[in-house]
Amino acid sequence: MTREESAQVDDAGLRPTQASPSRTIQSVDRALDVLEALAESGEELPLREVAARTDLNVSTCHHLLATLVKRGYAGRSRLGRLYFIGNKVLELSNRRFSQFNIVEMAMPELRRLNQEIDETVYLSEMQGYELVTLAKLDSSHPIQVRANPTRESTAAHATATGKAILAWLPEAEIAKMIAENGLRRYTDRTITNIEDLMEELRHVRRNGYASDNEEFQPGVVCVGSAVRDHHGAVIAAVSSSVPEMRATGELVEKMRAAVRSCARELSVQLGSPE
Repeated sequence: MTREESAQVDDAGLRPTQASPSRTIQSVDRALDVLEALAESGEELPLREVAARTDLNVSTCHHLLATLVKRGYAGRSRLGRLYFIGNKVLELSNRRFSQFNIVEMAMPELRRLNQEIDETVYLSEMQGYELVTLAKLDSSHPIQVRANPTRESTAAHATATGKAILAWLPEAEIAKMIAENGLRRYTDRTITNIEDLMEELRHVRRNGYASDNEEFQPGVVCVGSAVRDHHGAVIAAVSSSVPEMRATGELVEKMRAAVRSCARELSVQLGSPE
């Protein structure tokens, strides 16, 4: 790296990777060693065997396993004497697999939806407690919706995309998201209390789609529907947005049908049992 490049990096608040020594956190390393030992064994293991395979003392290994069991990354037999890989590991693996493949798989259907209604369409998912846009296809109209992904990330309660996903989450998860992000008011139509939000999500489950009638952006109407994977779990949502000036009853009804159809087709391709 030249002196000039180095100065530019410094000005950006960054540092070259090679300038920082490699550092790890011992407890995280040890926990990962335990997980790898369980995965490589191919069978359930007693505590002392896990400790032996990871070169840990039994007490330390027991505490690590207890934490992993509590978080779902490890499991314990009914008698509590044997340990095995937990379902959370498989869940994370499935989510990562979907993340790598869902955009490529979904793009033909998203293009079809975009052409059918000629409005902006999106594919989004929840990552932790943040709403993330994975793909976006613009409308061909001169006047179209302009999104702000950063602003949307904590606005699941105010968007059709977010509500389409939230409607199928356990109430405890919804409560955690609200505790993390709050229920910020974006317009005078934004839902800002949990009772009204839960009632809205019941409508989403009943109707099969979510609506955002100027709840996030003034002058913007949006429709969203959930996408399910081969377990039947909601992993993403398809949505379409339109400026309120074009949001006639006929167009919105067409959007609802088309968005639901697109989400349903993607779910079928992902092997959803429903």
